[in-house]
Amino acid sequence: MLRRKIMNRLLEWKQTKKQECLLLVGARQIGKTFIVREFAKQNYENFVELNFFKHKEHRDVFSGSLDAITICKKISLLFEGVELIPGKTLLFFDEIQDCGQARTALKFLAEDNRFDVIASGSMLGVAFKQTKSIPVGYEKKLEMFALDFEEFMWAKGFGDEKVAMIKEYFDKKLKVDDFINDKMFEHLREYMVVGGMPAVVKAFLETSNFATVHKIQQDIINSYLDDIAKYAPTTERIKARDCYLSIPQQLAKENKKFQYSVFDKDGKTRKYANSLDWLVDAGLIKICTNVSTPSFPIVAYKEPSYFKVYGADIGITVAMFGFEMKAAIINNTLKGSSKGGIYENLIADILLKKYLPLNYYKPGETQQEIEFLYTKEQSIIPIEVKAGNSATYSLDRYIEQFTPDEAYKFVFGNLGSFGTKLTMPLYMALFL
Repeated sequence: MLRRKIMNRLLEWKQTKKQECLLLVGARQIGKTFIVREFAKQNYENFVELNFFKHKEHRDVFSGSLDAITICKKISLLFEGVELIPGKTLLFFDEIQDCGQARTALKFLAEDNRFDVIASGSMLGVAFKQTKSIPVGYEKKLEMFALDFEEFMWAKGFGDEKVAMIKEYFDKKLKVDDFINDKMFEHLREYMVVGGMPAVVKAFLETSNFATVHKIQQDIINSYLDDIAKYAPTTERIKARDCYLSIPQQLAKENKKFQYSVFDKDGKTRKYANSLDWLVDAGLIKICTNVSTPSFPIVAYKEPSYFKVYGADIGITVAMFGFEMKAAIINNTLKGSSKGGIYENLIADILLKKYLPLNYYKPGETQQEIEFLYTKEQSIIPIEVKAGNSATYSLDRYIEQFTPDEAYKFVFGNLGSFGTKLTMPLYMALFL
């Protein structure tokens, strides 16, 4: 079993909730169903699972009255021999996007409060924009991602004590032993091409075959394209597909700002905005928004019309570039304009899987750009990402202008510091 940090968040919900159901959301095939089943095994005597996509008859439980007593009666009739014991039972509604009434019913089950309830699904943001009644105040929404870099390391047998050893270099700002640094970059390059999709990680651990990895990733990408064709509004299907498939081209540009002209010379925000929103709601992409002023709180200075787009999983993103990209990354021979964009997406992957917001700073049409801004104790820390260890004009200029307490430069190199600027290996982003 792959060790997942999300288990701790599920346990925290169980221990602290009152009248509240849990809504677990995220892209398809990241392991939501598996993790809920494992959580149930470890924490409940009884477990009842309804899947509204696989078993359409399960939707009948929520036809008619939605009061908790009626729902429980229907569940007991649906599953022979099931025991619904108050305080010891977890009800799990999987693929809830296919049953809007079940989402509405969460309010009444939360008020009843005899049973813990977890609902999970993909593309909930778009599926429920037309839901008649959202159970506001009665559900806790928790986003789940594919495995992050640390979880990938755990899967490879890299224990907590080794992670703590690497973190000590970060905490003390010490240069990493060259042998350790080289090994960590080997692991990081593998993570870049494998990513965190559970099926892909398992295949890699079992076969060590990158061709097998790539085939599974292509199957996942194709399933996402099928979802766009199936679930996106008719007016958005082609546009959403074009936006999603343009990610490699967007990352390969010198200016990483998302540009509709990459795939449509007449593309305008008003034409494609809904398509991007759909992809975000589906968990396939993440938006990194420009800010006009790098000050706390960042949300007050966002400029929504200026943004970059990153894939939600680095392995899937790299797979979209083609199989040859894997060899270039693993052999550390990657060159060209795509290199910087891929490493930016790597850091975006690490940040978003730590539930950190994605923002960047680029004033006007200047050449200056800070790839990410990180809030630490109400201070704004600039993050520059370099595929090599070249000069940092943008970061140096930023330090002159705003005198931050700290400034981070993530590189394919080792750790060092000069004044407030701390240069760190790319893998150390996991300690932010």
